[in-house]
Amino acid sequence: MEVDVKAEEIITSGPEVEFDPGTASDRAFRESAALVPGGDDAAVRSVDRAAALLVSLGDADGAASVTDLSHALDLHKSTVSRLLSTLERRGLVEQDRETGHFRLGVGIIRLAQSAERTLDLRTIAQSELEQLAKRSHETVSLEVFDGVGASVAICQIDGPNLTPMPDITGRPVAMHAIAAGKVLLASLPERTVLAIARRGLVQYTSRTITDPRALLEELALVRRRGYAVAIGEWDERLSAAAVPVCDARGSVIATVVVWGASARVNATQLPDLITAARDAARGISHKLGWSGAAQRRTGIVPVLKDEDDDEQEHEVSDDEFVS
Repeated sequence: MEVDVKAEEIITSGPEVEFDPGTASDRAFRESAALVPGGDDAAVRSVDRAAALLVSLGDADGAASVTDLSHALDLHKSTVSRLLSTLERRGLVEQDRETGHFRLGVGIIRLAQSAERTLDLRTIAQSELEQLAKRSHETVSLEVFDGVGASVAICQIDGPNLTPMPDITGRPVAMHAIAAGKVLLASLPERTVLAIARRGLVQYTSRTITDPRALLEELALVRRRGYAVAIGEWDERLSAAAVPVCDARGSVIATVVVWGASARVNATQLPDLITAARDAARGISHKLGWSGAAQRRTGIVPVLKDEDDDEQEHEVSDDEFVS
């Protein structure tokens, strides 16, 4: 029933910051930069290096040594040490006094919390979803777990030149019967999934998964592959593919879904739809701060592995898409 598609970090410097010439700190910045040839360029380069160092620490598994960071950034250890000392004074990094290794500090947490308060998931995802709708010519939606036992669409966009699908925005839908729900369930602890299953797995069509053990097996497959499909499981006339959206911590917070009439969302179209949905979800995840370097050890793996490609021909058949 499932299809695998091929997955494929660059650190880029941010835009130059305009300083207010009226503040003492900004005058000091310019004066210190002017002490060396090309001072402005040197100052911007230092900011870029500090930013790259923070990103590298964030990608490290817990903590990293000066040597590790020096190799990762291709910088001299003395340069890395000076940057770390400056960042440590600002609370952005901290040092383990026993190992001497560095990790991100509580200052980063405060910045992250401030950033999260300003994020609007629908606004962030809007452009990616619009592009996906145009690319796929199908209906797309952004769906989240309602915290109880259902998937809820917080945004829906219809593709061009197609008969619009039913508007499901704000409508809770049982997670075991839809692609979005499977992705969200796969990101939850097994005990939570079982608690939801104990309330009853309603059978909507002959394809609906109603056995808890079968559901757990399906979710294990979703975790391994990084996407889910539902072929006529909630409504025999509808089929869908869904991929996860991750936040800066690598946690699944939503899912991008491409869905439409089963006559169109079929064995021929599904691989391309999954690829398009994956690209959109990755774009949204990057805007939320996800780098892809630090994967969760449990739950969904949002980037598919190349070796899964070989299974594609064996996993999908036209028979599975016949209602």
